[in-house]
Amino acid sequence: MSIRRIKNVAVIGSGIMGSGIACHFANIGVNVLLLDIVPNELNSKEKAKGLTLKDKVVRNRLVNESLQKALKSKPSPIYSQKFSSRIKTGNLEDNIKNVGEADWIIEVVVERLDIKKLVFEKLDQHRKPGTLITSNTSGIPIKFMSDGRSEDFQKHFCGTHFFNPARYLKLFEIIPGPQTSEDVLEFLNGYGEQFLGKTSVIAKDTPAFIGNRVGIFGIQSLFHQVKELGLTIEEVDKLTGPVIGRPKSATFRTVDVVGLDTLVHVANGIFENCPDDEAHELFKIPDFINTMMKNNWLGSKSGQGFYKKTVSDEGKKEILSLDLDSLEYRSKKRAAFPTLELTKSVDKVIDRFPILVDGNDKAGEFYRKNFAAMFTYVSNRIPEITDELYKIDDAMKAGFGWEHGPFQIWDAIGLDKGLEIMAAEGKEAASWVHEMKASGSDSFYTVTEGASYFYDIASKKQQKKPGQDAFIILDNIRKSNEVWKNSGVVIEDLGEGILNVEFQSKMNTIGGDVLAGLNKAVDLAEKNYNGLVIGNQGANFSVGANIGMIFMMAVEQEYDELNMAIKYFQDTMMRMRYSSIPTVAAPHGMTLGGGCELSMHADKVVAAAETYIGLVEFGVGVIPGGGGSKEMTLRASDTYHKNDVELNVLQEYFLAIGMAKVATSAYEAFDFGVLQKGKDVVVVNKERQIATAKAYAKLLAEQGYTQPIQRTDVKVLGKQALGMFLVGTDSMEAGHYISEHDKKIANKLAYVMAGGDLSEPTRVSERYLLDLEREAFLSLCTERKTLERIQHMLKTGKPLRN
Repeated sequence: MSIRRIKNVAVIGSGIMGSGIACHFANIGVNVLLLDIVPNELNSKEKAKGLTLKDKVVRNRLVNESLQKALKSKPSPIYSQKFSSRIKTGNLEDNIKNVGEADWIIEVVVERLDIKKLVFEKLDQHRKPGTLITSNTSGIPIKFMSDGRSEDFQKHFCGTHFFNPARYLKLFEIIPGPQTSEDVLEFLNGYGEQFLGKTSVIAKDTPAFIGNRVGIFGIQSLFHQVKELGLTIEEVDKLTGPVIGRPKSATFRTVDVVGLDTLVHVANGIFENCPDDEAHELFKIPDFINTMMKNNWLGSKSGQGFYKKTVSDEGKKEILSLDLDSLEYRSKKRAAFPTLELTKSVDKVIDRFPILVDGNDKAGEFYRKNFAAMFTYVSNRIPEITDELYKIDDAMKAGFGWEHGPFQIWDAIGLDKGLEIMAAEGKEAASWVHEMKASGSDSFYTVTEGASYFYDIASKKQQKKPGQDAFIILDNIRKSNEVWKNSGVVIEDLGEGILNVEFQSKMNTIGGDVLAGLNKAVDLAEKNYNGLVIGNQGANFSVGANIGMIFMMAVEQEYDELNMAIKYFQDTMMRMRYSSIPTVAAPHGMTLGGGCELSMHADKVVAAAETYIGLVEFGVGVIPGGGGSKEMTLRASDTYHKNDVELNVLQEYFLAIGMAKVATSAYEAFDFGVLQKGKDVVVVNKERQIATAKAYAKLLAEQGYTQPIQRTDVKVLGKQALGMFLVGTDSMEAGHYISEHDKKIANKLAYVMAGGDLSEPTRVSERYLLDLEREAFLSLCTERKTLERIQHMLKTGKPLRN
């Protein structure tokens, strides 16, 4: 059988979802044809220009406006605005014949079966045999859509449900139709994971599939519990947010963002189409939600929902909260619970659940009720919506941003404890759970030799979870493969001669213990291994250096100690580059300040596509002091030969630091000079990142990696560049664009990147630049305004401009 390649995709329907899907295919390098209907009348601008309904600009107006709106939206649906050139637009009359060139056609039109069937009838006339054709429906039964279509159409047709926004939410539900080929399902399952970076889940053709069926149950359950327990919306959002590994938007803020009308539509669909669901009545919309719908309080799209932004006559901004009893807006109330206080010292979310369900306050009662309801519901959905329990967990994690799925939470609490709280709430688990317990198995998941296993209901034993052979899951190997650890890092043996150093500090900040761990990892690798990966699977790679430590030293005026600490950081970064083994950094999520400097000094970077990376030290009143200022100067020097105007090149690198630019994707980081074309690579699926980084470290070693020689040929431009920068900062201050302190920081950076006040362009060593960098960093640490900025950052997590 020939290998299926996806080079061209046609997306039918350019609304929020259609444009988002089109952008994500463009993200991964696919050519996209985005089509929508032809307008049936001219708008006022078109009339003023004398255009007619026959003009191409009019006929493509809907699709072009939708795409442009998507491209301007935040967060951006596209990795780099340059990638939008991969999307061509058209309409369903003039351009439908072009779908014949597509390898995959995705329908994303309005959620009406009659309209979808008309679209499929047209597409069936133009698609070439063998072309994949799928629907992005979120609830219409797949079996009804392909009725009357050709045999080839039905064989290659199924549902492919992307979650919105398509770039950021990882769930990709694949729903087979009655005639869908197994080859098609297998292909889409693999393509979603490997190319689209998704968690692919093959679901059954049941109402709302897996993610929305369980997710909407959870929200509807909360809607009913909030009144029963007398909780405010702030309290519910406090209890259902990061403390249990859920997004900051928690429950009610999430509904505001998604739109209350969207949630009600899905809930009504489940209520109407699932009469035998044991929780059927729970999907009935509560009275207070109906009132909000009548008032058009839909959330962000209507300006108010559970929360409402207001501005007073004095210009003061305030976010008001909805009182669910009076249905009137009021000032926000602080939410606090003793049970939550007990979890503050527990870093790992999974370890908090036993504490939460044992709470003696309203929070403990909430969690017992909430988890009892959820455990009951998910256990009873098997085998209705899926035969495998892990698919429910995967769907909730990838579609709703949960850190742990329901069965993982149940494992954390303990099987017996889960059954106990269910019984106390008058709930009953599905019979297969009791059969599992009777068989002697007391957990839904186990780990064997680094692989995850799940309890398979059909065989009544643990089976290896499919699709994980391409992954390295650090949680699964940390204990068994540990080589060395301290309070900051764990060093693990990834096999085949490659070590990994995994940060364990809070938010993966880089302090003394992490630096010691990095040096130890290089020591071990140079002695007994072939290469080193620096990677972790936390929410973020690293938010940077431990500024609390820097603040304390600066306040205590321990400048010698601070100088030694900064030199230790610099030396460690240099060791990443100048060791006898290859080093590969695997950044993802926030990779700021010191995390960025570490990545820039590795031999190679294997970045997750969703990497938000940059040198942000200006925000705390200093310059990059861990080699970042030096490195940007070196990289500018290396590109001088490609550009005649050297000052312009240096200025671009200077501005990347001076404006504290943070790339919104790994691809954008190439434009900032933080990642390097031809050397660094990007992976779309973060789950593959550690395995890919290991493969590159192994390849570098096998190719005969030789310890590099430190650079002594970095071209600096001296007074010529310094003068340009100083004139620029003077102008910026005079125009009130920057503060006096901003100017001082910028001038310090200028001095470093110019190589000092040398009389003419000169070749210097990296060590020379590091010394200038460290001296500038230390001098800024003596400034009162710098200390104010650091203190503000420590307190609020936000930069201060003073």
